Amino acid sequence: MLKKNAKKAIGIEEYVLINGIHQYLFHSGTTDENPVLLFLHGGPGSSASLFAHAFQDNWEELFTVVHWDQRGTGKTLMKNPEKYPTVDVLLQDLLEIVHYLKSRYNKSKIVLLGHSWGSVLGSLFIKDHPEEVAYYIGVGQVINKRASERLSYIKMKEAIVQANDSRDLKKLEALGGYPGEQFDTQWLKKSLQLRKLQEKYHLTRQSKVSPLKTLLTSPLFHLSDFSALIKGNKANKELMTFLGSFDVNVYSVEYQVPLYYIVGEDDWQTPSALMLDYVQRIEAPQKKLYIIPNAGHMAMIDQPALFLRTLQDIKKRQENGNETEQE
Repeated sequence: MLKKNAKKAIGIEEYVLINGIHQYLFHSGTTDENPVLLFLHGGPGSSASLFAHAFQDNWEELFTVVHWDQRGTGKTLMKNPEKYPTVDVLLQDLLEIVHYLKSRYNKSKIVLLGHSWGSVLGSLFIKDHPEEVAYYIGVGQVINKRASERLSYIKMKEAIVQANDSRDLKKLEALGGYPGEQFDTQWLKKSLQLRKLQEKYHLTRQSKVSPLKTLLTSPLFHLSDFSALIKGNKANKELMTFLGSFDVNVYSVEYQVPLYYIVGEDDWQTPSALMLDYVQRIEAPQKKLYIIPNAGHMAMIDQPALFLRTLQDIKKRQENGNETEQE
């Protein structure tokens, strides 16, 4: 059962038959008159629905926010333990979910927000189905995965050298010629080791919010969610391979939907330098890049007030029909 909140008119958990299997959706908002925002979580395999209470309460004044546990993730995985995703299948799932939400809320289009891996899925979707999306928000947008990892490694080495920590330097150099050319199990293991070092040096997230405490205090949490987290890596192996070689630059720079990108200034998983270069080159009806100070890859948790202000600005721009601009 969800915790009661007097402000919320919408607070629904449901399984919907999508592309042959029942998939989990969580809807939350204050009025169904607001635009519908579908949140595409990261990973692959890292459900955001369980962490929504940590960052989105104030979003619900602006949008009806819908979380989807993707095929191979979270509550959808536990309902369908043998149904593993491919990119093509996920894109078809996403199309059917968008159609379902448009019908349920009587909308002609929805807003799409992709975070990290979700930004890969979102970017591919708006290329194929621009007519379905009012505008797209990319958070921690993946531009070129290998380039991001190279920059992450360089930044990590600079931080360790500055700290004069020879032990950590040995750990980093033990990763070899990171990231290398082949995205495989060894690449993934090395990336996890790099993430541990990044966390120690505050290069992944800036807030002191405990992920475990956030998970356990979620009104949506059940013990089975732990099992989904463990099984998620196996279920998403094919997607991890795709992510490792993803480069948005191989696709056309022309978009037919307004684009808004939000990146943490201290995000060294999807560095802002790559985002700055990309936004300058793309063409879209509207585009703007927001850089959130003192925020890492989880900018919505690191700086919730600034992130909310950014969403307010994006929605206002869309309502006012501002001309294309960038920052």
